[in-house]
Amino acid sequence: MNSAALRIISQEDRELCRWALAGMPGVVAASEMQPRPAAATVSTGIAALDALTGGLPRGALTEIFGPASSGRTSLLLAILAQATARGEVCALIDAGDSFDPESAQAAGVGLKRVLWVRCGKNVSRFTFHVSREEELRETRNAKRETDQGVENALKVADFLLQAGGFGLVVIDLGGVPPNIARRVPLTSWFRFRRAVERTPTALLVLEEEAFAKSAAGLVLKMRSAVATRRSPAKPLPCHARLLTSTEISVEVVRAVAEKKLPARAVSFTTRAQWAG
Repeated sequence: MNSAALRIISQEDRELCRWALAGMPGVVAASEMQPRPAAATVSTGIAALDALTGGLPRGALTEIFGPASSGRTSLLLAILAQATARGEVCALIDAGDSFDPESAQAAGVGLKRVLWVRCGKNVSRFTFHVSREEELRETRNAKRETDQGVENALKVADFLLQAGGFGLVVIDLGGVPPNIARRVPLTSWFRFRRAVERTPTALLVLEEEAFAKSAAGLVLKMRSAVATRRSPAKPLPCHARLLTSTEISVEVVRAVAEKKLPARAVSFTTRAQWAG
C-alpha cells in the first residue's frame, strides 16, 4: 500500500472519529487534545531546592522520605513557614504525634494558620523494661496504637481533602515504622492524588521509605545529614560540643515535570538557632 492510500485512510478515520464523538458532549478526540498546562508550584522556602524542582506542585502529591535525622522535619518546617507566610491555611495530619509546636514557631511557622490533627501517641523506641513479659506487652500496645494512628490519619486525610480549602495538606508518617506504613494500600495514595487534582492544594507525605511512588508527582529522598559541631566558648567539665549547622542533601527520585531538571540532587545548610 503506497503513502497516498495511507493518507486517505487516515483522513477517513479522523472524519469517522469526529462523526462518532459528535453525539458525545464532553468527549474530545485524542488528535484534537491540547497539551496539558504546566502545574502551578509553590515555594518550599529553600532557594536551592526551588531552583532544582521549581517548587512543590499544586494539585499533586509530593512524597518526601528519608531516615531519622536526615533533615525531613527541617524541610517540613520550612515548607509550613513559607505556606503560612503566604496566608494559606494548612493541615498537618500527625500520625505519630511527633510535631513540636515550639520548634515550629521558632522556625517561622504561623501556628494560627495550621490545623494540627494528632492521630496517635508518640511511642518511644527506647524504653526500660523490668521483665521480658512487660517488654512484650509494651511492644504489643505500641504496635496497636501505631496501627490505630495510621488508620486515623488516613480517615482524616480523606475528610480534609474532600472538604477542600487548604493550601497545603501534610500527612506525616515519619514517626511510623516502615513495616506498618507499608501496609497503606497503593489505591489510597491514588485516591488522595485524585482528590487534589485540579485544586490549588499541595499534598505532602513524609515517610521513612517511599510508598506512594507512581502516585506521586514529585518524590524527594533525604540523605543522612552531616552535622557540624564546635567546642563551647567556655570550657565545660566534659567533652560536649555544640551543634551549629547541618548539611542536608536532597535527591529527586521522581519528577513529573514539563522541563528537564538541571540536576538530580542539591545540598543546603541549616543553622541551629543558638549558633547565631
